[in-house]
Amino acid sequence: MTDRWKIESRRKTGVCAKHQRAMSTAIKRARHLALIPFSPDHAGPPMRWYR
Repeated sequence: MTDRWKIESRRKTGVCAKHQRAMSTAIKRARHLALIPFSPDHAGPPMRWYR
């Protein structure tokens, strides 16, 4: 992933198309499960209404 939390292109990662698709699916699943943030802004402090 780039510094702006985008998925790297196949040319930069150096993997074949099949493995690039699997990698992008795994990244998207990890984002959905909140294991990694969608963007740097989402990695901030916890929600504020839990005071």
